[in-house]
Amino acid sequence: MHKAGFVNIVGKPNAGKSTLLNQLMGEKLAIVTQKAQTTRHRIFGIYNEDDLQIVFSDTPGVLDPKYGLQEKMMDFVKDSLQDADVFLFIVDVTDKAEPSEFLIDKLNKIPVPVLLLLNKVDQTDQAGLEKLVEEWHNRIPKAEILPISALNAFNTDVILPKIKSLLPENPPYYDKDQYTDKPERFFVNEAIREKILLNYDKEIPYSVEVVTEQFKEKEGIIFIDSIIYVERDTQKGIIIGHKGEAIKKVGTEARIDLEKFFTKKIHLNLFVKVKKDWRKNDRDLKNFGYR
Repeated sequence: MHKAGFVNIVGKPNAGKSTLLNQLMGEKLAIVTQKAQTTRHRIFGIYNEDDLQIVFSDTPGVLDPKYGLQEKMMDFVKDSLQDADVFLFIVDVTDKAEPSEFLIDKLNKIPVPVLLLLNKVDQTDQAGLEKLVEEWHNRIPKAEILPISALNAFNTDVILPKIKSLLPENPPYYDKDQYTDKPERFFVNEAIREKILLNYDKEIPYSVEVVTEQFKEKEGIIFIDSIIYVERDTQKGIIIGHKGEAIKKVGTEARIDLEKFFTKKIHLNLFVKVKKDWRKNDRDLKNFGYR
C-alpha cells in the first residue's frame, strides 16, 4: 500500500510556514526571515518514504493586496485552497491582530482534514495556550489542534505521522528522487533575495526581484550571473552601497549558502538594474513568473 497526497501550508505572514516546511523536509527549501511577505511564490517540497509521498506546498501569507505583486501572491494562495488532501493551518500565538476571516471561512467549507498548528508556543504560557486552543476550536471545529514550535522543532515530530494517517492511497505523483518542483535558478534567486531582506531596511527588499541569467557548471564549479532588479535609481545606489560594499556582502553571504545547497563551489556575479514600478506592471510580473 502506497499513500500520496498534497498537503498545503497556509496562514498569515510571518506565522512560520516556511520554517515548518524546511523542518519537515529536513532541508532548507524556502527562505526565512523575520520580515513579512518573505515568501512570494508557491513552493512544493516533495517528501518521500518507501510507502509514502507528501507534496508539501508553501504559500505566501494571506494579506489584503495593495498592488499587482501582492495580488499575484494571493492568487498562489487561492490556488492552494483548491487542491489539497490535508491543510496545515499555521497560527502565530504571538499575533494579537484579528485572525484571517478569509482563511477561516475557506477552511470551514473545504471538505478535507485541517491540522491547526499553534506555532511559537515557547513564547506563551499554559493558560494563554489553553485559551487559544478553545478560541480556535470554536472558529474551526473540525480542525485538530497541535501546539508546536517550528523554529525549535518542538512537537513537529508528530506532524508527519498525523499526515500519513490522513492521506489517501495513491501512487507517487513525482519521481521518488525529486524533492521540489522548482528549478535550480529559482533557489539561486531566492538565496540572493533572502540576503537582501536581511541586509536592507524599509521598502528596499520589497522593491527587489532577482533573475538568474546564467547557471552553468564547468569543471566542478557552478558559474552564476544574476540580476537584481529595483524600481528606482535611488534604490540601485542603496543596493550597491558605498564602493560596492553592500552588494559585495550580499554576494558573499548568498554564495556561502548556495555552496551548501548545491555542495559545489560557486562563482557568483551580481548586477543591479532598474525596472521602473515593476511591482505594478502586469507584463513585468508575468516575466518574473507571477502568472
